[in-house]
Amino acid sequence: MQNIILPILSVFLGYAIVMVLKPSQRKNLKLLLAFSGAFLLSITVFNFLPEVYEHKGKSVGLFIMIGILLQIVLEFFSKGAEHGHIHLDKNATEFPWLLFISLSIHSVLEGIPIHNHTSLLLGIIIHKLPVAIILCTFFFASKLPKAKIAFFLILFALMTPFGVLLSENFQSIQNYYYEISAIVIGIFLHISTTILFESNEDHKFNITKLLTIVVAIAIAYFV
Repeated sequence: MQNIILPILSVFLGYAIVMVLKPSQRKNLKLLLAFSGAFLLSITVFNFLPEVYEHKGKSVGLFIMIGILLQIVLEFFSKGAEHGHIHLDKNATEFPWLLFISLSIHSVLEGIPIHNHTSLLLGIIIHKLPVAIILCTFFFASKLPKAKIAFFLILFALMTPFGVLLSENFQSIQNYYYEISAIVIGIFLHISTTILFESNEDHKFNITKLLTIVVAIAIAYFV
């Protein structure tokens, strides 16, 4: 049950943070993104990646590369929302279907391997929180009707649990569990490394960011 509830709570927590705290410090948000990127990358490398290679061997690399390419395609439509970047028209009043579909595909896929990995669940929760904060901040600054914003956020919150339900109830998905997991690994590798590279201001050395990343890696290792 926690595989379904916690991803939803992560999105709603992001919404609550924006509503109550109204975060305006981009530096703090970049540190949160850096932590989430380092944690997700570490969970993938320490736990997720070895399991898939152990069961499928070298051929799994092809599906990892498919995941990387798929994420590049998805970001063409989401404008980088998965790693903290949104470049959409704030004056738009139409529902952002391309953004929603892109994030939904990403979220459903990441939900499929969750039931076999508690640590991966933590990685996804920590990853979703800053993304939810950024989405909410953008939407509240836009001219989108509140009903459309609520509709988007609720459906977005439900997509990862939907992936969990698919994996638990459809044998056909279980038959290709490792191939799908490899695609998800490719997605995570692309997103997490992009976060770590892009969150660096002008590529300057930042001791605070470095310590944040080290802490995230250490926590992921012992989870």
